[in-house]
Amino acid sequence: MLRPSEHETPGRINLKIQNIERIKTMTIIKNILAFLIGSVVGGAVNMAIITAGMALIPPPGGNSTDANAIAAAIPLYEPKHFVTPFLAHAVGTLVGALVAYLIAASYKSTFAYAIGVLTLIGGIAACFMIPAPAWFMALDLIAAYIPMAWLAVLIGRKFNTASY
Repeated sequence: MLRPSEHETPGRINLKIQNIERIKTMTIIKNILAFLIGSVVGGAVNMAIITAGMALIPPPGGNSTDANAIAAAIPLYEPKHFVTPFLAHAVGTLVGALVAYLIAASYKSTFAYAIGVLTLIGGIAACFMIPAPAWFMALDLIAAYIPMAWLAVLIGRKFNTASY
């Protein structure tokens, strides 16, 4: 609770309270933007890697934009065809979580891990939609999401300490 000193008037106290409320509101807005921008940037990185990877290692079966076509062609996939999706998931999560960490005004680690959880949920959903080999699903779910969010927190801490 703010207590007036002998030099403060009730008007000054109200201005201080308004400033505190304004700062809290800006913190909330900045945190929401951190999550949204981190999600969008991470998703864009994911899609860019998928697109580039398909040009470098063309998938068997032709159409690789439709989940049903991918599911039908999975038996033709070799281990090299799973490198691109893994890298897309891992790097997309890393970049998205790092962006969220760097933008967030408070609870930076929480927002980075929230991006990791969001992408993990997407990875779990993909496991149900696209029947990949068990080894790939396990590797992807274990190594591409939460560990990359953790790595983003470590990198983000280095950025924050380096900027002071």
